[in-house]
Amino acid sequence: MQKRLLIVDDNEDNLKSLEIAFSRAGYEVLTASGGQQAIDILKSTGAIDVVICDLRMPDISGMDVLAVTRELEPQPFVILLTAYGTIESAVEALKAGAFHYLTKPVNLTELRLQVSRAVELQNLKRENMILRRELGARRGCEDIVGESPEIKAVIERVQLIAETRATVLIEGESGTGKELVAKAIHRASNRADKPFIPIHCGALSETLIESELFGHEKGAFTGAVARKLGLIELADGGTLFLDEIGEIPLSTQVKLLRVLESHEFMRVGGIEPRKVDIRIIAATNRVLSEEVEEGRFREDLYYRLNVVKITLPPLRSRRSDIPLLVHHFLRQFEKEHGKGPLTVSPEALEKLKSYHWPGNVRQLRNIIETVVVFSSGSTIRVEDLPPELFSSQQEKLEFEMGVPLDELERRAILKTLELTAGNRSKAAEILGISRRTLIRRIKELGLDI
Repeated sequence: MQKRLLIVDDNEDNLKSLEIAFSRAGYEVLTASGGQQAIDILKSTGAIDVVICDLRMPDISGMDVLAVTRELEPQPFVILLTAYGTIESAVEALKAGAFHYLTKPVNLTELRLQVSRAVELQNLKRENMILRRELGARRGCEDIVGESPEIKAVIERVQLIAETRATVLIEGESGTGKELVAKAIHRASNRADKPFIPIHCGALSETLIESELFGHEKGAFTGAVARKLGLIELADGGTLFLDEIGEIPLSTQVKLLRVLESHEFMRVGGIEPRKVDIRIIAATNRVLSEEVEEGRFREDLYYRLNVVKITLPPLRSRRSDIPLLVHHFLRQFEKEHGKGPLTVSPEALEKLKSYHWPGNVRQLRNIIETVVVFSSGSTIRVEDLPPELFSSQQEKLEFEMGVPLDELERRAILKTLELTAGNRSKAAEILGISRRTLIRRIKELGLDI
């Protein structure tokens, strides 16, 4: 891109000679025969990289031109020229923000050198500005890897809602990164210096979840030998992340609704309501609107949670992000497991891109860690990938017209359990769900296994 200079001098001969010299050097050159004309050009023209300006002119001085440039964005560098050079005037010019100060008659070689330096610094400034803009656009989302339109839309939505107080519902299949997005919202918000408290609702029994969420008083039940603060209280001022919100029993949903409506809660066994300032972000791999229709989730709580919805795409719908994710996880696990720099062969990468990924990003992460741990060379080849990527029992679960969702889920569970020889913990890990959720779905689907 051609760099633009503005040369300002009331001496026409000086102006013309400098214009010719810098035009021949490849610069786009604008000229002004006085300070006022220079100011008019600066205010009406696009970005100018460097201004070469005479200090003393009949109408407006070079110092006045310099002052105007300080108000512009992007701000050009200014090199002042004068036939009346003194140490005092040089110091004054540099203090006022001049890039450099040269005396007349001008040494053209020195002037070219200073202009070249100024242009290099302008390039650096622009690169830094672009980088800051890009980082600003991903503020809080640094850990969300991907450049696909689907993931960029998620990041944009995070930035739009992060600094609000709105409750957020994150929907998406297991393993798509719902907690990662919740953390990004928290980090980009004005609560970033306060606690981020996650709780996996599906990992707690119905008898434990209320004590974990709301805390309890001493003697509230057998075994409550001391007061315990709940996660809601510990998250005060910050963010409470309720993962797999659809697993919360109806009795607890009522109490959670009160927290959302009045910002009050009561410890188990307590008699006084307590105020709390928290933002709630909930996540689910279920379709909560369907859970409401089936009577398994309160409609009023659903609407309270569903103020802002973010839907995360499954990995199979953003395959272009797989190479970026593979590279990201490689770097992470190389460092963690003390392995040398690893690369992935084109064939292995193609296999990773073509797999259906029922467990989404979490499954990809687990596989890359396994590959790194067992790697013996510097290149990961197709034969280094785990058998689950090749097993005929792990066929792609593509959408089939007319096949109910429960049937597709039944097939996925059966095939995964067959692959893992009935190991439910391993099957749950591959499917990207908790063991408890897997067991529940096996019962609900009436699977005889």
